[in-house]
Amino acid sequence: MPRQARLDIPGLIHHVMARGIEGRDIFLDEADRESFLKRLAEVASRPGGPRLYAWACMSNHFHMLLRPREDRLSAVMRRLMTGHAVTYNKRHKRQGHLFQNRYKSFVVEEESYFLELVRYIHLNPARAGIVRNLEELERYPYTGHSVILGKRELAPQDVETVLSRFSEHRRAAIAGYRDFMAAGYDQGRREDLRGGGLIRSMGGVAALLAQRPEDRQASDERILGSGGFVESVLRENDTHGDKTTTTIDDVLKEVAAQSGIRCEQILGTSRSRNVSHARRQFFRRAYEEAGATISLLGKLTSRSHVAVKLAIESAKSEDARR
Repeated sequence: MPRQARLDIPGLIHHVMARGIEGRDIFLDEADRESFLKRLAEVASRPGGPRLYAWACMSNHFHMLLRPREDRLSAVMRRLMTGHAVTYNKRHKRQGHLFQNRYKSFVVEEESYFLELVRYIHLNPARAGIVRNLEELERYPYTGHSVILGKRELAPQDVETVLSRFSEHRRAAIAGYRDFMAAGYDQGRREDLRGGGLIRSMGGVAALLAQRPEDRQASDERILGSGGFVESVLRENDTHGDKTTTTIDDVLKEVAAQSGIRCEQILGTSRSRNVSHARRQFFRRAYEEAGATISLLGKLTSRSHVAVKLAIESAKSEDARR
């Protein structure tokens, strides 16, 4: 069954995450991280690009908190992830996918969760044991925390919006932000900030069970916020949501760019491991995202209905293991 379409509405804040395929690293050294951040700066600096509030580059994944504007989130992520994958593969002389095929994103209710997610994202290196305390975190250059405190530059990051939540005076705002980070330093992993859905929107299992069924709020796995916020987002999506259509050609080109394998190889007869993997992912994504039928995919690649169906199931199993 196809997954739910992402909510891609400009103006709403999104928490976005992307991981390396099979949990593998997407950054092997500082050069990889700096290349990614240069690309992120370029994408966010485009006319109509997103407002970027928080980010963290870990070894095998990254997080961002951003507000898409004229550029859709899907376009922003395509430029960022495909560009990084191509550069990474060339630099490290490799082929194949770098990222899991679908980045994860959920819409965030700003007033309730904005600062909580800024802190949660920026504390990633502490939870991973990369830094031992807040002093080391300030010097760690691969989260937006260092930008807010002036330890490194990333021009498009919207520092002022974050600091304005603490004070209109910069010195007091920075002090307030530091105190806020310190207060949450030992929180650890918080499942309530890692996605949407009824349990998270209600504040946890205990709060959900305490509610009478008739009093329960609207929920959606793609949205982190109150029932009223969920309802307003879904209404907005119905009215102004992304009406563009993903085509088979779009999927083919994206899989080719991410895997470093030419389109004609994906559609061809090669049985090499990398090509076969890319072909399975093409089949699955074309079926799920572009609405291609199994019969059509079989005709495009001179394969039987059974072969295409098995390839799609295999791709789903591969994704489930990651």
